[in-house]
Amino acid sequence: MSRINAFLKLGREQGCSDIHLSVGLPPLIRMHGELSPIKYRDLTSDELESLVNEILDEEQRALFNQGHDVDFSYEHEEVGRFRVNLYRKISGIGAAFRIIAPRIPTFKDLGLPAILTKFLLHNQGLVLVTGATGTGKSTTLATMIDWLNHNRRLNIITLEDPIEYVHKSDKALVIQRNVGSHVDTFANGLRAALREDPDVILVGELRDPETISMAMTAAETGHLVLGTLHTTSAVKTIDRIIDAMPTEQKSLTASFLAQHLLGVISQKLLRSADGRNRKAILEIMFNTSGMANLILNRKVFQIPSILQTGREQGMQLMDQALLEALKNKEIDPDDAYVHATDKKLFQRYVTDPDLLPQVNLAIS
Repeated sequence: MSRINAFLKLGREQGCSDIHLSVGLPPLIRMHGELSPIKYRDLTSDELESLVNEILDEEQRALFNQGHDVDFSYEHEEVGRFRVNLYRKISGIGAAFRIIAPRIPTFKDLGLPAILTKFLLHNQGLVLVTGATGTGKSTTLATMIDWLNHNRRLNIITLEDPIEYVHKSDKALVIQRNVGSHVDTFANGLRAALREDPDVILVGELRDPETISMAMTAAETGHLVLGTLHTTSAVKTIDRIIDAMPTEQKSLTASFLAQHLLGVISQKLLRSADGRNRKAILEIMFNTSGMANLILNRKVFQIPSILQTGREQGMQLMDQALLEALKNKEIDPDDAYVHATDKKLFQRYVTDPDLLPQVNLAIS
């Protein structure tokens, strides 16, 4: 057994989300969004390099020795499955281990609205799950793929970097491909997937114009495409996609989104009210005819007003979702205030006065 498993086992038993190993510090665990040290000595460069080398294969070791960051999955029967990022920094090497739950969570497990399954009943179009790093996008996508796997007879191809949750084919055929080992890039993986009779394609990250363009082609030619972006709202997501494309393709991209974008789910992860967990809060946009008209005419700045009045259609602004969760005592009020756009709505719930704007009482 690799010696590093002792830290990973401790982190999982503590219920943390991530374990960080860094030269010059003891191992750190992230609990409910905050980092805390494990009671252990500071790790030396030689010690950490030895620990990490035990779980690398030859290809990963060669890549890391060439100066590249390495993303991979690590699994052991005693500690479970982890997503790993190995990197170098000024003081030496470092590694971040994201804990993967032993079971793929359901919509109910995550507290996600059941209306999200509406996206998954389509045979064609683009669905985007967005948010900052560490907000649970991969878990939400895994839940969506799991729902499809158990409810529809489809050929599902996933392109991931790296593979996190492992799906066992049920009603659907689920083919998971790791970018870097099974395919070299997301764009080439998409190009290959279109020749493999897919019904659904999951793209782990729409990170460049070529991948975005290939994902749009897949959605336009009769496939359901699920993907992620590191954006924090529906408006910013649409702007990001259009801005990523060359000038001569921007109008065409807006036209594509108006016709084939099914919706955007923007996600934040907040501390629960009791501080013992974290909860996903979602902004949800469905591409209605009114929404499509705004996208086509490049008036996406008006989208929030439609989200605000679209509750009957399942839509909601992030602030609406935050306020509802706050009133239901599901999230920490101070966290809600920090993440809110219109902070005035949340001021009366704040328990830490240092977060509120300071009034200058000086007489001029």
